[in-house]
Amino acid sequence: MPPRKKKDTKPEDMKAILWKSADKLRGSLDAAEYKHFVLGLVFLKYVSAAMAEKREQLEAELRAEGGWSEQAILETLEERDEYTGAGIFYVPPTARWETVLESAKGTLEGQTIGEAIDAAMRAIERFNPSLKNTLPKIYNSGRVDNQRLADLVKLLDRLIFQAQVGEDGKRTGARDLMGEVYEYFLGEFALQEGRKGGEFFTPPSVVQLLVEMLEPVEGERVLDPACGSGGMFVQAEKFIETHGGNPLNVSVFGQERNLTTWRLAHMNLAIHGIEANLGDEAADSFHNDKHPDIKADVVLANPPFNISDWGGELLGMDRRWTYGTPPVGNANYAWLQHMVSKLTPQGRAGIVLANGSMSSKQSGEGDIRAAMVEDDLVACMVALPGQLFRSTQIPACLWFLARGKGREASRWVRGRGGEVLFIDARSMGAMETRTLKRLTAEEIGRIAGTFRAWRGVEGAEAYEDVPGFCRSADLNEIREHDFVLTPGRYVGTAEVEEDPDAEPVEEKTARLTKELFGHFEESARFETVVREQLGRL
Repeated sequence: MPPRKKKDTKPEDMKAILWKSADKLRGSLDAAEYKHFVLGLVFLKYVSAAMAEKREQLEAELRAEGGWSEQAILETLEERDEYTGAGIFYVPPTARWETVLESAKGTLEGQTIGEAIDAAMRAIERFNPSLKNTLPKIYNSGRVDNQRLADLVKLLDRLIFQAQVGEDGKRTGARDLMGEVYEYFLGEFALQEGRKGGEFFTPPSVVQLLVEMLEPVEGERVLDPACGSGGMFVQAEKFIETHGGNPLNVSVFGQERNLTTWRLAHMNLAIHGIEANLGDEAADSFHNDKHPDIKADVVLANPPFNISDWGGELLGMDRRWTYGTPPVGNANYAWLQHMVSKLTPQGRAGIVLANGSMSSKQSGEGDIRAAMVEDDLVACMVALPGQLFRSTQIPACLWFLARGKGREASRWVRGRGGEVLFIDARSMGAMETRTLKRLTAEEIGRIAGTFRAWRGVEGAEAYEDVPGFCRSADLNEIREHDFVLTPGRYVGTAEVEEDPDAEPVEEKTARLTKELFGHFEESARFETVVREQLGRL
């Protein structure tokens, strides 16, 4: 193969190539469909490149050892365990990118490009059982003509997945590079899809805030029962690695009811090198729990807001409804209780929900909320700014729940029994586009830092209430507010900082009064003069 141009290896150039690839399919398919065509091919390109890189390294090692015949080297290079043992997917020769590219160029006879890609996907699944039934086999469906597919493959051939050293001198691995680009593309597709895009994509700044506050650590079980494309897991493992833990030593469990989104999650996690149990098929967490016996240390999720068609009428006496039967017309409190049922005795949860969940009293929701508060399950409530979500204009909040809160045995919240921290972050957020906000790194740090201080984490600053931003309220005060958990009710208004050089209010009032009367007196004198002059005419 000819040498690649360096410019095509930069993340920003890779993103441009990827987005240009989507143009090849616009007009033939809508965004909800063409993302699967493009992302499936990106996955194929990446796993082929990752295997080729490992193959080259292995060959160099074998030749350096000496004593290997050419035939033995070739046979060893095709041994599946050499790759899967290193966390790399084995791609058989007929499924490798080079073979698909030859088909796109028309140099292979016997099958169309669509047939070649589908065959490659099936072969990869066959050799890698963890990917069974997860890769898209849609390329020979007739929805995109073969010429467009061939052009798409040729364009994506420009993507180079290799380790790089950036301008800051830091080395970025091929997997990290691909993960960054893949996340970017998921976000762009979510933006194109609008409301539907929110079903598989949670804004990165919201995910980061959840993870920063939940602080997953090595050795824990992490669960997301509405996992979308798996972004929560990616951020959780990044957090663990950043804080010195081994991200491979984390058990990840997820579930997703939408089949195509479930497949997206598999590909996204595979690209990030995350082994996850997402169940053997796409399924609804309420009616077909794929992890019935799992108890997690950390549960985090962004379930769909206010869904009414969740089948609650079929689950009236469900054992998960510890705090009360949720209303059939809204799943918010079903999600909360489902996630609580998944926690270990010291487990913690972070959940994104619509703002109405903090105050609604319809169909017994207020009673369920009161029971959860009385059981000292609620640790923190965060009101988020508007315009964070592509999929909805409904204001959102974060619920942080903790079992064993206030007990010495709790690893997360000690010494705060009978208290809830309220944080009002509605004034935060920076405009990312004309209609979309994001939480900045500084804002995420302030919110998470406030929570750490309140929890009494070693090394954190001492906690203090800040009017207009945060306040720790006890259960008696929450009872007085009839168990409404809206932070604005508790934090009050921000104190206005006085300017030391400002004029005292009393003096300013006297001065303005004097000036006002002086103005009137001057006006009266002017009017008298005018009248006198007119009288002389």
